[in-house]
Amino acid sequence: MNQDLSPELLAQQLVTLLDVEQIDTDLFRGARQPGGEGRVFGGQVIAQALQAAQRSTDAPKVAHSLHAYFMRPGDEDFPIIFRVVRDFEGRSFATRRVIAMQRGQPILNMACSFQTPEDGFVHQDAMPGVPAPEALANEQDLLARIADQLPERHRQRMLRRRPVEIRPVSPRDWLSPRDAAPVQHVWFRLAGRIGDDPAMHRAVVAYASDFGLLGTGLLPHGVTWLSPGMQVASLDHALWLHESFRADEWLLYTMDSPWAGHARGFNRGRIFTQDGRLVASAAQEGLMRQRQV
Repeated sequence: MNQDLSPELLAQQLVTLLDVEQIDTDLFRGARQPGGEGRVFGGQVIAQALQAAQRSTDAPKVAHSLHAYFMRPGDEDFPIIFRVVRDFEGRSFATRRVIAMQRGQPILNMACSFQTPEDGFVHQDAMPGVPAPEALANEQDLLARIADQLPERHRQRMLRRRPVEIRPVSPRDWLSPRDAAPVQHVWFRLAGRIGDDPAMHRAVVAYASDFGLLGTGLLPHGVTWLSPGMQVASLDHALWLHESFRADEWLLYTMDSPWAGHARGFNRGRIFTQDGRLVASAAQEGLMRQRQV
């Protein structure tokens, strides 16, 4: 993402990235991230796959859950091809499978379920009591303060302006991490306003749901993905979309990690609107391996 772009242009650039192109029946192409290099961000692949599934499903059915497995790292040098399989089309529910491919090999498999909206029993968790986003610092500003101390090989990527603004409640110490409880809360929103297409807002939250989730499992061990010898990667990702929301308004992502072992960590997340509605839940297992250096 270009450092000179305004928040509105950064947001529009993400919308363009997630706006997959249909190239044949149930076949879509996801664009490369402008300025991207190295490995594709997992949230991008999930969001583009969700968009492909949504494009294959007619209203009034809307996406309510997805379950994805990462198989290979994506390469920023190539677009991603998404093939949608229509497994089931019922009166109330529909299911889709999406295979994301690069250079002839699958990099992600995803199952996605859709439902025609209906009324039913209602309950939800209460939102944690945390400071409002207006009282917190932007993560990019916090990183800029220690820019000269960041590892040179990661500095450009960490300081790159993001289309999603993140404000952590308890900022992480990237330079001298200490053991901490496996819990974190961050506010996030798209950097600029976008249109009213609810499918795009769901895709943006799918994209953002991959930020910070895996890192929650590292907190009790006093390490980050910058620590020497760390090998960290998402293995799978699940997202449940409960209620409507706007991704360009503040959302609280509260995360915890109840277990880690065997070089894997399990992490959970809940996403609330600023007025306390629980609108989405997430879960992810990831590789957390520290090699001897």
